[in-house]
Amino acid sequence: MCFHNKGPNASCEVSGTLYVVIFGAMEVLLSQFPSLEKVTVLSYIAAAMSFAYSSIGLCLCLLEFSSHPKFKGTLTGVQVGTRNVSSTIKIWDSFQALGNVAFAYTFSMLLIEIQDTLKSPPSENSTMKKASIYGIGLTTLFYISLGCLGYATFGNDTPGNILTGFRKPIWLIDIANLAVLIHLFGAYQLFAQPIFAFYEQWSAKKWPNAGFFQRVYTLNLPFSKSRSIKFTLCKLILRTLFVLVTTVVAMMLPFFNAVVGLLGALGFWPLTVYYPMSMYMSQAKIKKRQFKWVMLQVLSLVCLFISLVAIIGSVADITEHLKHAELFKIKL
Repeated sequence: MCFHNKGPNASCEVSGTLYVVIFGAMEVLLSQFPSLEKVTVLSYIAAAMSFAYSSIGLCLCLLEFSSHPKFKGTLTGVQVGTRNVSSTIKIWDSFQALGNVAFAYTFSMLLIEIQDTLKSPPSENSTMKKASIYGIGLTTLFYISLGCLGYATFGNDTPGNILTGFRKPIWLIDIANLAVLIHLFGAYQLFAQPIFAFYEQWSAKKWPNAGFFQRVYTLNLPFSKSRSIKFTLCKLILRTLFVLVTTVVAMMLPFFNAVVGLLGALGFWPLTVYYPMSMYMSQAKIKKRQFKWVMLQVLSLVCLFISLVAIIGSVADITEHLKHAELFKIKL
């Protein structure tokens, strides 16, 4: 809106700290939902918002490219020596990009939690398999289409957030950014709720007689006699503390692409590849040195290598950003 009102060359740097604090406050409230099953509506809304802003970004890239039908990107990317890009930086950024791609597919830790909320018949396993195939297929189609078309449109000047590359129509860009915000509200809970469930169940078993974990408090809503909120002190305090910690870390390390690459790399191989693959080989009774066993091990090693280089690239990028960043000062 600043660029739209004051022109493309205006100084529009504003602090993002307040926005992060507001986002954290909203997540504190949303984190009090009892479980993943209770945020189903939020999940639907987040999925719809993801489809909305991805579609808007894809259409804007298509319109921009059709107005100037010339490929701006190159197969080798930014040339070494231009725009202060050294060969080392280019390698680190390439490795970090692998981590970003890996993060897009680190959903396996949610599968069991989501499958727990499904009703049968049909069996939860068959429903989950179809959902995974359709979900992975659709998101991959969007990722590849938006990545290729965005790079063809902007070339080596492609922004990390594709929506920031456009200046008009302002109303459509605002809708897309609002969709991103709503999507992130829901996405945070989808990742956080399984973590809440894990440590709350573990704590309840560890201290079965502790009132902090077991005693349920009921708060009647003022405008509805039939509705009430039930919570434990464990849920109220520890979930709030979890959101506060993640919010503070986000304010200290406001490097979205680098942090996403690091998180994706750390979780990709052990949670998305090794653990599910080991379970499958055990269940299917695949013996060592069989052809399928060899191919699965090769796939696992390739994914491990990708995770390792992505971790290296992301850590290097975070280290580089820290040299020029000020803690708790987020510039938009």
